[in-house]
Amino acid sequence: MYRTNTCGELRLSDAGREVTLAGWVQRTRKMGGMTFVDIRDRYGITQIVFESDADAALCDNANHLGREWVIQVTGTVAERTSKNPNLPTGEIEIIAKELKVLNRSEVPPFTIEDETDGGDDLRMKYRYLDLRRSCVRSNLELRHRMAFEIRRYLDSKGFLEVETPVLIKSTPEGARDFVVPSRMNPGQFYALPQSPQTFKQLLMVSGFDRYFQIVKCFR
Repeated sequence: MYRTNTCGELRLSDAGREVTLAGWVQRTRKMGGMTFVDIRDRYGITQIVFESDADAALCDNANHLGREWVIQVTGTVAERTSKNPNLPTGEIEIIAKELKVLNRSEVPPFTIEDETDGGDDLRMKYRYLDLRRSCVRSNLELRHRMAFEIRRYLDSKGFLEVETPVLIKSTPEGARDFVVPSRMNPGQFYALPQSPQTFKQLLMVSGFDRYFQIVKCFR
């Protein structure tokens, strides 16, 4: 089994359960005979504990984990002695019994944190890493919820969502067009609609008196 729970799901009520988690290594900390590993996925972060007294080899393997390595851990949910009120999972930790490295990673070019040390150009170059940051993920989740609520509300009022064409024949309004060349018709171009009322009129005379569209923004 790949995982039984996500990294943001477990709570104190799950204490005593044996679970399997999978995700990226956020950070590791070695304290005496124990190694703490924070494992992260889209849903949150959970602390994993490796005890050298219980399994020295397993603890040694945990000491060699690097940032953004993808790992799978099986262990028992336990109550944390030092709770973290800033995390939804801050009351529990996983006492590790098994560790499997699913994929190793090179050292990331910037820290995968809300307050990262990467500039805009660097983060856009490695966008797939930037999207792992919780603040970026939160923005995408907010956009999803807003669009979902808009659709739910308008649907309750009898509106129909209609997706009108993004590119059409260029029209001579005089404004600068965003043009895309046609490979099927050399020398001809598609353009962003500068007369969207054409589509509105088409829908209205067809009987769609209530419709809406969440339009893509081109920058």
